[in-house]
Amino acid sequence: MVVQRHRSGGGARAVCALAVVGVMAATAGCGSDRVGGDSAVADERGGADSLDAVRRAAEVLGGTVSGTGTGTVAGDVGGSARVRTSMQTAAGGTRVTIRGRGAYDFRRRAGRLEVVLPEDAAGADGHRPITELLVPDALYMMNRGAGVPADKWVRVDTTALADGNLVTGGVTDPMIAAELLRGARQVEYVGQEVLAGVSVRHYRGVSDIGRAAREASPQSRGALVAATKGFRTRTVPFDAYLDEQGRLREVRHRFTFADEGPAVEVTSTTSLSDFGVPVSVRLPDDHDIYTGKIEER
Repeated sequence: MVVQRHRSGGGARAVCALAVVGVMAATAGCGSDRVGGDSAVADERGGADSLDAVRRAAEVLGGTVSGTGTGTVAGDVGGSARVRTSMQTAAGGTRVTIRGRGAYDFRRRAGRLEVVLPEDAAGADGHRPITELLVPDALYMMNRGAGVPADKWVRVDTTALADGNLVTGGVTDPMIAAELLRGARQVEYVGQEVLAGVSVRHYRGVSDIGRAAREASPQSRGALVAATKGFRTRTVPFDAYLDEQGRLREVRHRFTFADEGPAVEVTSTTSLSDFGVPVSVRLPDDHDIYTGKIEER
């Protein structure tokens, strides 16, 4: 797949454009700085319980374990959720944001989102919302642009991407975002807060991508293993918000990498609500998938 580049408007705009075209070239070739050991530290205000609550976020969303709060996650209220995403890039004083909205089924590991590029990243003509289907090891995109027919899908093997699609698609797969917390090494309990009208516990910490890959479920492991090879460092700062039932309500990851210019910061935020909402994801047939060349511009 050919990488689409918009060369005007600064580094953040270029990264924002790259974030929905298939290959995050900016991360290719960067080494992985290891962090010493596998020891984990929990802040004294939260203790080991904070570390455990954060690391269990993916399991709670998938319904394989109960939450750690005052209630438990029953089958009819967990397993799926409405999703809102925001991916902001910052470089050289320029900030641009890609936003997404849809729903995700954490048991089936499948979701459908509509992703909107900001006008300044898409160009003067703008861009129709990109429909993205998220499934283990693959990303499907419609309204991809760059020479792809309007009625065709593009399929991307996320395990072949330098960042494992943590950034490339303009959306961090909600389950991968939760699985990344399995690598939490340092967790601080910030306190009780209210988020979108829901009482949540706010945790702040640092996650190690390598540890997350080792601890991840088989469906998520391929993407996280790919990510260990792509980023300059394997540690990712995060803020996570869990409700009283131990369900992840919001998580914000901060990735940093360097292209040919100044370092670029990418902040990916995933917000979850309306647990138990029906989610319908139908993958395209083979004849609906575009196999031609993607234009470079």
